[in-house]
Amino acid sequence: MTQAETWLRRIATLALLLCFGVVVLGAYVRLSAAGLGCPDWPGCYGHLTPTGAVAAEAAGQSQYSGQAVEVGKAWKEMIHRYFAATLGFLIVLIAAIAIQYRRERFVSLPLSLGLLALVVAQGVLGMLTVTWQLKPLIVTGHLLLGLSTLGTLFCLWRSLQRRAGASATPVVALVALIAVGAQIALGGWTSSNYAATACPDFPRCQGSWWPTADYGEAFVLWRGVGRNYEGGVLELPARVAIQFAHRAGAVVLTLLLLGVGLRALRRPATARAGRWLLAALTLQLLIGSFMVLRGFPLWLATAHNAGAALLLLATLHFLLTSRAASWRTPSA
Repeated sequence: MTQAETWLRRIATLALLLCFGVVVLGAYVRLSAAGLGCPDWPGCYGHLTPTGAVAAEAAGQSQYSGQAVEVGKAWKEMIHRYFAATLGFLIVLIAAIAIQYRRERFVSLPLSLGLLALVVAQGVLGMLTVTWQLKPLIVTGHLLLGLSTLGTLFCLWRSLQRRAGASATPVVALVALIAVGAQIALGGWTSSNYAATACPDFPRCQGSWWPTADYGEAFVLWRGVGRNYEGGVLELPARVAIQFAHRAGAVVLTLLLLGVGLRALRRPATARAGRWLLAALTLQLLIGSFMVLRGFPLWLATAHNAGAALLLLATLHFLLTSRAASWRTPSA
């Protein structure tokens, strides 16, 4: 193994861990209502640190660009940006190494360039999240791109750990990945529309198995710009529709992943990946259930986002593992 390959593995491992942290930290910032803690971008109150917020507060300034001055939220937002910027630097470094050593082919150039494109797009959405005042479509897209970056980093990291020949992807593994992505998108839409507490009871919603809801209003993707979406703008029936759809999606996804995971246990080649998949699914269901029963505490809501990231990684791990196994002929 060359020195360049060794360093690339270390950088990819660090980037993967950092990306997971950025995803969780981003969820914490969003859930603690600190997404507009810095109303400008890329700085904060005209500075590279929240010192501008400190100065504004000390001067008795209660508003800045239409937003309340809150130093604590400014620090949360900027710490998230610092971590994201560091991750971006590592991804640029990975892409540079991939280009420099493209003839050696010890790292996938398409994956590396794809990561670079993702982090650039993520930066643009990060800016729009602030300048468009937490528009749900942008916030959800920001979440999905963040998890796409995590998933792509995981695939690149896996490719550096083993040299497996290309093979066909089992349809069932691809369906599982698409279903997980769709459920994460529903979760992001729930969070960005502040609909998590629309169903404060569990397993029923608003005391009913089929609550009154406004599905037509719930999934309007574009509502224009120029308005502040912090706290949400939808009426309760629309928020109920979003939350109920997220719960229904969780039921469908659970049944699908249970079937996939249990089937994976029947083959030695995929048994371990199947166990990881079922473990991640179980953890996420427990976190989601207790989050509602405990009244949506911040730490559990943040953990729910972390659980979604782990479930995505477990599904990707299963997909990559199953590519090397013969899925059609389970062992006796």
